[in-house]
This record gives sequence, structure tokens and C-alpha cells, in this order.
Amino acid sequence: MVVRAAPSLMTPSRPRQFTIQGLTLDGRTFRPSDWAERLAGAMSCFRPGGGKGGIGAYIGYSPYCVPQVLDGVRCVLVSEALQDIEPMAWEFVMNFARDNALRVAEVDGDTRFG
Repeated sequence: MVVRAAPSLMTPSRPRQFTIQGLTLDGRTFRPSDWAERLAGAMSCFRPGGGKGGIGAYIGYSPYCVPQVLDGVRCVLVSEALQDIEPMAWEFVMNFARDNALRVAEVDGDTRFG
């Protein structure tokens, strides 16, 4: 479980970013090979402004949960902003990582997205 620090009163902080890596805590590659796309796809409706349907709607990933390949490892980049939009979605993603013993790391400030 990720504990959030209290926001500073002087400077608004950007949400932290995390990678859920496709490697288990014991170093094995997580399967199935499309797990990152599946997880990000399940989170695709959680977007700024909510899901918008209709003729202008398109299929795509949420900017808060994006599949990537980093250093040859399949990952999902997750923004802590997801927690503010839908706490249950944030818990789902973090519980997925925990339940499957996947490595989770906070992204340094230079690699932020969204």
C-alpha cells in the first residue's frame, strides 16, 4: 500500500508516478505477455474530465495508466492522480501488482507523464 505525503501549503505538488514492472519479486517474467495492455485497458475509462461517449469518442489508454516497455521490461506507468479520480481504480491497480508479486517503483521526477 502506498502512503501519500501531506501536500505542501506553499507549492502544489504533482502526483507521483509509479512503474509496475513485468518482473516478479523473485525475478521471473510475468505472464501473459500482454498483461500490461490488459491492465491499462481496464483503466482506460479513467481520464481527465471522465469518460466521454458519443460520436467523438475514441479507444485509447488513460493518461493515468499507460503500458510501456522500459529497458526491455514490459511495464505500466501509473499516476497517483488516478487515486484522486477513482480510489477504487487505484486500489485495483496496486492490488494487482501486490497480488502478483510484481515490482513497483516510484519514477524519478524527470520521467513523469500525463
